Amino acid sequence: MTTHAGAVHEHEAPKGFIRKYIFSLDHKVIGKQYICLALFSAFVGMFLSALMRLRLAWPAMKLPFFPDGILPEQYLALMTMHGTIMVFMVLTTAPQSGFGNYFLPLQIGAADMAFPVLNMLSFWTTFLSLVVLMAAFFVTGGAPLGGWTVYTPLSAIGEIAGPGQGLGMTLWVIAIAIFSGASLMGAINFIATTLDLRTRGLSLMRMPLTAWSWFITAAISLLAFGVLLAAGILLLLDRTAGTSFFIPGNLVLTEKVISHKGGSPILWQHLFWFFGHPEVYIAILPGMGVASHVLSTFSRKPVFGYRAMVFALSAIAFLGFIVWGHHMFVSGMSPYVAIAFSVLTMSIGVPSAIKTFNWLGTLWNGNIQFTTPMLFALGFVSLFVSGGLSGLFLAQPAVDQYLTDTYFVVAHFHLIMGVAAIFGMFTATYFWFPKVFGRMMNNTLGKLHFWLSFVGVYAIFMPMHFIGLAGHPRRYADTSGAPFLQALDPVHHFMTYAAFITIAAQFIFLFNLLWSIWKGEKAGINPWNATTLEWGVPSPPPHDNFAGHEPTVYRGPYEFSVPGVAEDFILQTTPPDKVVKS
Repeated sequence: MTTHAGAVHEHEAPKGFIRKYIFSLDHKVIGKQYICLALFSAFVGMFLSALMRLRLAWPAMKLPFFPDGILPEQYLALMTMHGTIMVFMVLTTAPQSGFGNYFLPLQIGAADMAFPVLNMLSFWTTFLSLVVLMAAFFVTGGAPLGGWTVYTPLSAIGEIAGPGQGLGMTLWVIAIAIFSGASLMGAINFIATTLDLRTRGLSLMRMPLTAWSWFITAAISLLAFGVLLAAGILLLLDRTAGTSFFIPGNLVLTEKVISHKGGSPILWQHLFWFFGHPEVYIAILPGMGVASHVLSTFSRKPVFGYRAMVFALSAIAFLGFIVWGHHMFVSGMSPYVAIAFSVLTMSIGVPSAIKTFNWLGTLWNGNIQFTTPMLFALGFVSLFVSGGLSGLFLAQPAVDQYLTDTYFVVAHFHLIMGVAAIFGMFTATYFWFPKVFGRMMNNTLGKLHFWLSFVGVYAIFMPMHFIGLAGHPRRYADTSGAPFLQALDPVHHFMTYAAFITIAAQFIFLFNLLWSIWKGEKAGINPWNATTLEWGVPSPPPHDNFAGHEPTVYRGPYEFSVPGVAEDFILQTTPPDKVVKS
């Protein structure tokens, strides 16, 4: 049962600068705040990755702030912070909290999110998390170096474990705990908004697939981040309060026995990966929703198998919670347990294949328009499939034993979780920019950005699969001591050149984004001839979205090329008697 948008308590339009742009209750402003936070974090993460690539390609290179070159411990710190910033502050934040916050109320006909104050608190808690995380760069001992997974026991015993394991690691744990709390607040808000604030006529099966993806992602977040929050608190207690949740007895480090007993390092792996694998889908499901939405819009066809797409999203979310063990095949688990996790992991390929073939079905015989958002949506599908195929290898315990500590895994998760999700963000940016700012982004610059990025990421990560198959270990700052790897140095050079070209392409995007906000061609209410509710309000939308008039939905979200209708699209809010016949 839904509470119609008009019945929701409304807050007045803000009058002061602070209330309007800083501590705003408007979901649209909060969405833009999240996107700005993610954009800043993405460029920080990109800078860290550039330093890592320089270290891998030319280990002896001297750099500003690194007069002796990047030391191995500094490389590991760069890797840890790059992974953490990108996974939490970019891949988790932008698709769900950024675009979801802005467009979910618009797409379901609501005036705002269900809990505006909680929405504001969620953003500023996320911002606090970023500040605490970035502070780890500047404290004594430096940033942590345990990777974004910070495996115990080394991450649990404090600075005795080495550089970066002191205050920097403590700040990392605190930042992730704060971020988990912010994500839980956001998840509650998304679920309540979707279930209670849909407008008249908008049943669940009339919602756009974007709204479905945000709703399902919120459900995943509610379950996954609760576990990560608990794990973070336990790890913090081990580090500061003398507990032994993750520290085993008789642990010897630098000829000293650590005075803890009874803990299990494997317990951390279970708790972390129970969050960690659903996190992949927290990052990728919003991209699936946006890609489905955009492919339908620019092929001028309804989504092929709409209900199957909804059920596939739900199945992926469910299965994502019961496959965490495939990250732990080398942890010493029973081979019988490993087989069970392997079978369950392979089963995720079924709903993923349903989505892929339905995307192809949507495109088949469509009147395809190769706009910039359409290109990025097609790129998303390509990267999702390519990254998913390499996952089939890692789902086999015997194969994973060899590949798990190689660059094959790095290439796999960057394609499926990182780059594919980022292409989903670019799709959303180019598609919804006219609605957010009332102007169009430059199409020529957009296509240049697409091709440089698309070719660039394949040039980086496809060779990475091959060096992984050759046995190149990951997490190593320097492999010059391994003669059998020296033949792979030219591949590192090639990937580094490709990385810098790809990074340069992102500055084209940044220029296009900022220039178009003020100088872009003015856009109409519905420049893409799309069908969902957000395209029936002015661009940019007013404070209360629908100017106090509750919209009524008469049909599903993808009514394109309907036989007997004059135009090739019908808005969800167009009454049947207002539809112009051909």
